[in-house]
Amino acid sequence: MRVLPVVLSLLMLPSIASATGTDAGAAPDTIRVEMTTEHGVITVELYEEAAPLTVANFLRYVDARHFDGATFYRTVRYATDNGSPTIEVIQGGRGGQEAVFEPIAHESTKQTGILHTDGVISMARGGIGTASSEFFICVGDQPGLDYGQPRNADEQGFAAFGRVVRGMEVVRTIHSLPSDAPTDSDYTRGQILEDPVVIERVTRAPGE
Repeated sequence: MRVLPVVLSLLMLPSIASATGTDAGAAPDTIRVEMTTEHGVITVELYEEAAPLTVANFLRYVDARHFDGATFYRTVRYATDNGSPTIEVIQGGRGGQEAVFEPIAHESTKQTGILHTDGVISMARGGIGTASSEFFICVGDQPGLDYGQPRNADEQGFAAFGRVVRGMEVVRTIHSLPSDAPTDSDYTRGQILEDPVVIERVTRAPGE
């Protein structure tokens, strides 16, 4: 994803939920957050031990309430993707509360072992070390977003850091919404939601 323009098999450890988005129980080294949207709640398990920098960055935006009122605004499907290899994801994080932190160092899938399978959450970026608050969720397995793949010229892939353990039906609903809104970029043509999905709030799950 060239940026997912600011204008993707997980190591199957026993602690990791299945790719169906069903809840297998939290592992000791994970943290959960809940994204409440107008279409339902998406529960995401974050892998702090495997991807400490990326998880810490995401949580500081959560704790600053940056994502409250943000949107899922982009859906990428094989038929509308303009990158190579083609992918399917939804992208969000734009338009919330003002809380801007410095971009973070890149934790590649080669470092973390968290590959871009169905339901995995990862950071959108331009160049290496430019990821900040925008993120995407994989719809289906997306190996083209892993380290060593040519989606970006640098072949460093994207920084995966967790996965959806409950609410993949919400992700797929968002992924299927009409996406012909105007865009200034030919790269994102056919990918911008006509009615962006409001993320009402993102909070640490009860008990975290």
